Amino acid sequence: MRQNSNSLAPFIPTPYNIVRKMLEFAQLKKSEVLFDLGSGDGRIVLMAAKDFGAKSIGVEHRLSLVEEAREKAIELDITNSTLFLHDNIFNVNLKTANVVTLYLTIKSNERIRHKLEKELHNGARVVTHNFPMIKWIQSDVMKIIEDHQIHTLYLYNFTSRE
Repeated sequence: MRQNSNSLAPFIPTPYNIVRKMLEFAQLKKSEVLFDLGSGDGRIVLMAAKDFGAKSIGVEHRLSLVEEAREKAIELDITNSTLFLHDNIFNVNLKTANVVTLYLTIKSNERIRHKLEKELHNGARVVTHNFPMIKWIQSDVMKIIEDHQIHTLYLYNFTSRE
């Protein structure tokens, strides 16, 4: 587990089978754009591009993790469909997002909720791992038990509240 003072959550990698479930749960399509906010080592972005054919963008403030993800994209020959931004989540425009994935804390989800509400278009989907978006009503919930751990995925179909 890696964390620093600017972090919205510690770096705890999502298991690969849970990554796949998140992308399937979101019904990610080839023609769509996915943003993973707090993308860590890039595993969600890489799988979304490689296995689902989506244009995928990861946003991560830890430079070492961004560099690691970029190297993996080169190895997988998917640099044309992936982008890894070394930036603060709050600086990135999400208006093109069809799907947003999050594995942050409840407190961090609450901080980012206002940005999502402002920038996402109707029909965009948000999938969170283990921590719900408070004040949003989920469209679906999936529980997965693996190695004596429960992973809970929350799916939200975004509708503007304006």
